[in-house]
Amino acid sequence: MIAEILIAALWSISPLGEAKVGIPYAIFNNVNIYISFIVCFLANVLVYPVMTFFLDHLNHSLLKWKFYKKGAIKVAQRVKARAGSNITKFGFWGILIFVMLPIPGTGVYAGTIASSLFKMPYQKAFWANTIGIFLSCIIVWGMALATYRGIS
Repeated sequence: MIAEILIAALWSISPLGEAKVGIPYAIFNNVNIYISFIVCFLANVLVYPVMTFFLDHLNHSLLKWKFYKKGAIKVAQRVKARAGSNITKFGFWGILIFVMLPIPGTGVYAGTIASSLFKMPYQKAFWANTIGIFLSCIIVWGMALATYRGIS
């Protein structure tokens, strides 16, 4: 069971899945439903400070490499296109809703990049991302439980 919890946490910090994959993975591997939620939520929340550190300190150094700069610009453009109008119009609530949506391409990675691109203050962006993650986890958790238990 420890291995399943660790894998669920790794999925939750992965940009390929986040808690949208971690929670169902844990539930479908018979991890306690409350432990599944807490571990995956907390692992997903840890992404924000790590990404912010990366964007504030390491990103500037890596931008001098052409291959990195090309990829970073592409990611920034994609995030700005998906979230830009909502964030400029709604600010905190725009980030929160963007992160909350349990669909591919939205989540704390994109929310952190968007917060950085639009120069949102750290604490405000942290809370917008964290509350968005929490709401997304509740949606995914409920859907995974309903599916696991056969409720439609």
